[in-house]
Amino acid sequence: MKFNFKIQDYQTDAVNGVAEVFLGQPGPASDRVGPDRFFEDFADGVLKNQELVLPDPVLLDNIRRVQAKGGLPLSGKPAEGPGRCSLDVEMETGTGKTYVYIKTMYELNRRYGWSKFIVVVPSVAIREGVKKSFEMTQAHFMEQYGKRIRCFAYDSGCLNRLDAFARQAGIQVMIINMQAFNTTMKEGGRSKAARIVYEERDEFGSRRPIDVIRACRPILILDEPQKMGGEATKKALLGFDPLFCLNYSATHKERHDPVYVLSAAEAYNRKLVKRIEVKGFQIRNFAGAGRYLYLERIRISPKHPPKARLEFEAAGPEGIRRKMRILGVGDDLYALSNGNEAYRGYRIATIEPAAGRVCFTNGACLQKGDVSDGVTEEELQRIRIRETILSHMEKEEKLFELGVKTLSLFFIDEVAGYREYGKNGEVRTGKYGRIFEEEYRRAVEEYLTEEDVPYQKYLRSISAEATHKGYFSVDKKGRAVNGGIRKGGDVSEDVSAYDLILKDKERLLSFEEPTRFLFSHSALREGWDNPNVFQICTLKHGNSAVTKRQEVGRGLRLCVNQDGVRMDAQTLGADRVHEVNRLTVIAGESYRTFAAELQKQIQDAGVRLPDHMIQDGNQTAVFYNERNGNFQTPEFCSLWRLLRRKYVYTANFDSEELIRRSVEQIDRDMSVARRQYLVARSEQRARLEESEEEAAGFFAEEETRIVTLTAPVSSSVSYDPIGKIAKGAMLTRKTAAAILQGIAPETFAMFRENPESFMGKAIRMIREQKALLTAEGISYRQTGEFYEDSIFTEEKRLEFRRVLQARKHIQDYVFAEGGAHGGRQLELARELDGAADVRAYAKLPKGFVIPTPAGDYSPEWAIAFCEGKGFPAYLIAETRGFAGDAPLSFMERVKRLCAEKFFRESSGGTIAYAAADSYRELRRKAGREEAD
Repeated sequence: MKFNFKIQDYQTDAVNGVAEVFLGQPGPASDRVGPDRFFEDFADGVLKNQELVLPDPVLLDNIRRVQAKGGLPLSGKPAEGPGRCSLDVEMETGTGKTYVYIKTMYELNRRYGWSKFIVVVPSVAIREGVKKSFEMTQAHFMEQYGKRIRCFAYDSGCLNRLDAFARQAGIQVMIINMQAFNTTMKEGGRSKAARIVYEERDEFGSRRPIDVIRACRPILILDEPQKMGGEATKKALLGFDPLFCLNYSATHKERHDPVYVLSAAEAYNRKLVKRIEVKGFQIRNFAGAGRYLYLERIRISPKHPPKARLEFEAAGPEGIRRKMRILGVGDDLYALSNGNEAYRGYRIATIEPAAGRVCFTNGACLQKGDVSDGVTEEELQRIRIRETILSHMEKEEKLFELGVKTLSLFFIDEVAGYREYGKNGEVRTGKYGRIFEEEYRRAVEEYLTEEDVPYQKYLRSISAEATHKGYFSVDKKGRAVNGGIRKGGDVSEDVSAYDLILKDKERLLSFEEPTRFLFSHSALREGWDNPNVFQICTLKHGNSAVTKRQEVGRGLRLCVNQDGVRMDAQTLGADRVHEVNRLTVIAGESYRTFAAELQKQIQDAGVRLPDHMIQDGNQTAVFYNERNGNFQTPEFCSLWRLLRRKYVYTANFDSEELIRRSVEQIDRDMSVARRQYLVARSEQRARLEESEEEAAGFFAEEETRIVTLTAPVSSSVSYDPIGKIAKGAMLTRKTAAAILQGIAPETFAMFRENPESFMGKAIRMIREQKALLTAEGISYRQTGEFYEDSIFTEEKRLEFRRVLQARKHIQDYVFAEGGAHGGRQLELARELDGAADVRAYAKLPKGFVIPTPAGDYSPEWAIAFCEGKGFPAYLIAETRGFAGDAPLSFMERVKRLCAEKFFRESSGGTIAYAAADSYRELRRKAGREEAD
């Protein structure tokens, strides 16, 4: 499969933020440097970037205009850096930073003809990832720009690539990592590589390679510049004689002129990265040594009380062995362990699904994810591996239906833990691999059913041995090794550590490739990521130098399906992005400890994550919420017989009335935004000091004012307001023309001020009046089709977060939404459970809809009252749109008008419809007060 790249607004904004800084720069032109200027015998010349000819005041004005457009602080003068200016682009990890600067190269080439770029990266890992990105995006950008980028990784031993970079036309890119940069580009350095760059080379036409690079006047792109500090590095960068510098990072340490910012919070809120879920583990010191207890999960069934899946130690013929059992309230661990004194008094008193907790009669409580005292490091690692596999399968079954391959990533400290070598070089599976295969087989055996469905077939087709693979550095004998770590860092510089994992990036996403679980040395933490990594687990013997932020960053990208299409808001809809894209981190400590440390590391870099981005993965999940006996009560059956019929509507409205109402609303409510521009004024100081060397120091602080255009702006664009309004509001041209002719002249004059805004608002107002008129004359008729009873249980995998175990609901659990409305839903469910006149009720599924001219409407609650308790017998209730919720739109109000008429007429008056924020108010509106 191939990645299917989309043109996304936020990435385009980042590209334009850079490109618009150079407005006024002459267009594409090549400039050949001849032998008289640089090299005595360099007859063929060098194709260099055209000089940046904009004066400093114009350049600064452009920067400030871009900053004002993006709501960024305005610069006082162009920031110092290599070249004429240094621009910052800040983008959160996983949002396509590399894609953005590649596209920026194309755009700078298209607008201004610049074609020579040098990308400096902090490590081999990132260098290899950047090279892969150039390859993957080549066809995508070819479609947009009709040309390809030629890129290469700098190697002082292959100067012919540098020669081609300098001589050839087209967009040329050299990628160099900091380690090669620091050893190679140090003038006067003793290394062989440094001598090569600064000496005249016979194989390079008796030229100095550094002079050829300088002659190109390259544009510098620094990827993660915060990792490239140091005066020596800055000096070496100046040695390239760059035109200007572009800095790309999620966390800039040294600030220059910002031209685009996409923060971690904004990226998350715009659904551009995954939501993080943490499964933490905590050792609890219960009184008494040597007691092992692990609460793996709590199971919930509509037919049985909650059960706890507990692991403990039991005596047997072969000694003490650990066993996993599914237990309920009243089960005694002392008896089940065959009299192990460590468990005396450990009889289960309560199982609390919502809290994810089991409590015993002796007062001790065990939280999901807790491990009692007396466990070894290897036992904790086994638990983490097990939890990773279980989390993987839970997600995989759901994502399989979307065509999304699920991957899990294990980081280990020592390659020997996964792969061992015998005396004769034979390869053996290491400890981690053996544990994984044991736990994987156990999980599959538990997960498989008799169902002959595609996912079950897929699960059966892959063996434990084939589904995991290791990616490590390789020594000269072909053996996997830990790889070299640069001094003071944590990232391997061995290219072989990245070849396989990068080469397999697309193949890993295919269902035809059995590998689903990846093991890698803990040094491999940056430069590689895969959008379909959904679980990350670190298996470590002790503290790791690698930060939690690096761990999480490997899996933040939104996933892709088998066609390479990203599962984002455009594909799924905004509401489902974080339902599908959830990164689970299997942590080595408790959820709270991990989350607090992750937040601290990110805040230290000047970033604040939204609190709701990180969630506790140990909360209990409910997999089935089947219908219960309440569904079969006579009262609810009678209600459901009425509700399950499907309807269509018909309506007639008076066109003249629509014209009258539309004209009235447009004249009353129409407004358009006037065009404005910013004027900045600054004059030279009355007295100049000789020490004021910077141009900005010669001028006084500027004054700014905003000017509103009072006269229409002429445009070469021709508009057809009648046609556009007719199409947008679904009217005839005759009706659209009548509305425009009927509005006041001063109202229509706004069209010339801002045509697009005027037409968009007019369409919205007309559609609202049309929907209201249609609703007033609407009638419904049955189609002869019915909703199936299964509509209530189609969603099998719901998360146990805000939930009530109900008594009168037609399913055992009521699931609530977030925010104030979710709290109101739970409160109403509690009131319905306790109401004497309520026989049964249902939180209606979203698949149940009533057609209306304003769009399909999904009511929220269906309530069946006890017989003989008053009239009407049934109530369809709505609690959305009250305190704490977003205000209802006009169209939503129209939907409710239609719903009220629909239920009254379709049921002969036995069903009432009411919207209120409490049960008491709902009963009053439904005419049920006499039931008291």
